[in-house]
Order: sequence, then structure tokens, then C-alpha cells
Amino acid sequence: MKEVDYLVVGLGLAGMAFCDKLEQHQKSFFVIDKQIEAASRVAAGLINPVILKRYTLPWQGEEQFDLAKSYFRRLDAKLGLNAVTEIPVYKIFSSAEDQNNWFEASDKPGLERFLKPELKSDISEMVNANLQAGEVKETVRIDISKLLDTYKNYLTKNHSYEQETFHYDKIEFNSEVEIEYQNIKTKRIVFAEGFGVKDNPFFNKLPLVGNKGEYIDIYAPELQLTQALKATFFIIPLGDAVYKVGATFNWNDKDYKTSLEARKELVAKLKQVINCEFEVVRQEAAVRPTTGDRRPLLGVHPIHSQLAILNGLGTRGTMMGAYLADKLYSHLEHGEALEDEISIMRFPKKF
Repeated sequence: MKEVDYLVVGLGLAGMAFCDKLEQHQKSFFVIDKQIEAASRVAAGLINPVILKRYTLPWQGEEQFDLAKSYFRRLDAKLGLNAVTEIPVYKIFSSAEDQNNWFEASDKPGLERFLKPELKSDISEMVNANLQAGEVKETVRIDISKLLDTYKNYLTKNHSYEQETFHYDKIEFNSEVEIEYQNIKTKRIVFAEGFGVKDNPFFNKLPLVGNKGEYIDIYAPELQLTQALKATFFIIPLGDAVYKVGATFNWNDKDYKTSLEARKELVAKLKQVINCEFEVVRQEAAVRPTTGDRRPLLGVHPIHSQLAILNGLGTRGTMMGAYLADKLYSHLEHGEALEDEISIMRFPKKF
């Protein structure tokens, strides 16, 4: 029988951030993860602190942004990687009104840190930017798949990881302070399963809506971008003339299959922004763990206090993960109250 402080189910952005928090505090843990259907592995990995559709900061945006950059850089150094890259984001203006809104926003408290008031014209000549662009400062891109794979290997070498499907019916509640799962004895199970929580009988009543997102990777040697571009979608340079383009938002389909419709949508949008030849070399799809109120789901099960959840990171999981892991850890270990906006107990009738 293996005894650990925590059993973590799922190793996407949420699970990895929580495991790192446990390591920081010398807590023992074991991870069970099926390694499929993970939205984290499809994510663009761009940490951008500004909602560029409305030129506003997201909820707790500045604190989340600073924590995320610090967390990823530390983890990157710990694992000996080069998965964190400084990359500016250029917002392509859709109209003169859009450009004016940028100027107004760049002078507002909080936003002035991130939005440069001077317009940028140093964009590839293959990009249609008649109204120039605005630069978002301090942005970085994380190679999420590379980081997750390396962290998984790190845990495997430390005998703290098993790739398998979690079986909920094999949980044994021995007491209020102890729980067993197969050959593991632990104090707490933390579920960080993303949209996979739909199969979790303890938390599947929570309003995790989920929306399907698809990306394409293109090969475009003439494009020669050194910045990430934001129009109604993102174009992110990956190196070697390959760019990630996306993403789509589909609230109806909940499968993980790529679609011709999404590919056509992204190609059509791309042709409005760039004027060079390109080839689609890859397409990916995943279901983001989103909620109706666009807030995450954190907390302890009201009946089974040994079970906790870290979910609902949505489209900003790269930026929110470290912040939410910190909140959940403080709640579980120190009894610090969760904010109403993120606590699962804002939905008491779901239990």
C-alpha cells in the first residue's frame, strides 16, 4: 500500500499547477491520468493579460498574470527546458473605432502597463494591417505539450505517476480523514480532469458547459512573423515557418474530432488577414472546461470531505492555473475561504 498526502486525478494545466504547489510545500502525492482528450495539450499556450475584444483585464487578471509567468519560468528552469518564450502580441485593428478604443484603453489604470499607446507598423508585408497594430507588452508563450510531457516523465522517474483511467467505484471511504484507491492510501483526492469531469459521479452535476475549440497549424515560409497576431483569432509563430491559427468556439459539439467546418472557418478568416500562400499541416480539437458564468470550479465535496475539485479553467487556463492551484491549496491546508466567484458552493443545489 502506497501512502501519500494527495492523489491527483488529471495532469493538464490544472493538475500540473496543483502538483507543483504540493512539491513546493513538501507534500507527497501520486498522479493518475489517462493522457487523452486533454484541452491543455491543444491550447495555444499564450499568456496574454488583456481581453482584446473589449480591451479589459480579466477577473483578477494582473495577479494571475504575474503568478503564471513566475510559475512557468520556475518550472521551466527546474525541468531544464526552454518552453517559455517572450513574444509580443500585435492586435490588428478591424476599424478606426477599434483603433480609438485601443488608444483610450492604453491610458486606463491597469491597462497602461500592458498596452503600448504607440502604433506598430513593423509587421510582415504579407499581413493586411491597413490601420497598423497595437502591441501588448510582457506576453509570453508556453510550449504546453513539451512542458506537460517533460513533467510527466519527471513524475514517472519519481514513481509518482500512472497513466490509466480512474475508476470512481474503487474509492473506499475508510474515515473522514482517510481514503483508499486500489493500492493507494491518501488523505485527499483532487480531481483536475477538465471536461472529463462529466464522467465523475461526485462532481458531474456541476454546470461545466464545455465548448469545443479547434486549431490548425499552417506552413507559410513567406509570412515571416516574429510576433503573435490577434484579429478575431490568433496567429502564433511556432518556428520553422509553422504557425498555430485559431481557435474556433463550438458550444454544441462535445467530441474531440476535428471537423471540416472548423478548418474552412479558420482558413477563410486567415485569408482575410494574410496574403501569402500557406499549407495546412495539422488540425487539432479539444473541449475546453468552461462554465456558464466564466468562473472556475474549486472546492471540497460537501458530503465527502476527502474529495476536492480544481476545474473550469476555460479559455484562460494557461494564465489561471497557478493562481487557482494556490487558492485551492490554501483552502485545503489552511482552511482559507474560497472566494464566492470560484467556489463550487455557489451551486449548492448541484449536490
